[in-house]
Amino acid sequence: MRPRTLDEFVGQEHILGPGKLLRRAIEADRLPSVILSGPPGTGKTTLAHVIADITQAKFERLSGVESNVAEMRKVVASAANRLRNSGKKTILFVDEIHHFNKAQQDILLPDVESGNLRLIGATTYNPFFYVNSALVSRSQVFQL
Repeated sequence: MRPRTLDEFVGQEHILGPGKLLRRAIEADRLPSVILSGPPGTGKTTLAHVIADITQAKFERLSGVESNVAEMRKVVASAANRLRNSGKKTILFVDEIHHFNKAQQDILLPDVESGNLRLIGATTYNPFFYVNSALVSRSQVFQL
């Protein structure tokens, strides 16, 4: 059973402890796009779900391994429409974002910049080497 609140989330006190930057941003619903980096099993996917629950955002998930450009465009367009029509925010969780090629990552840039969606990218690799630098520069990077 996944945790649904930050208090139920076990571990990662260095970024989620009381008063820490990521926790404050989540609780204030002022979270920018983020990239979560860390070994398998450290809670990247679970944390993305908790963030969506707390902020009451629509949770969309893409796989860096399996998703294609058409699927990405559909999710991005849906997020923009949702925000425009109902004011509801979208969190786009991209698991294994390091598997996206540059063109796929570039599709996300305009909507990350405009705030149409909040990106949460998860990777087991160093994002500064494996994720498009333009996307990294528009995101907060947290090591789990």
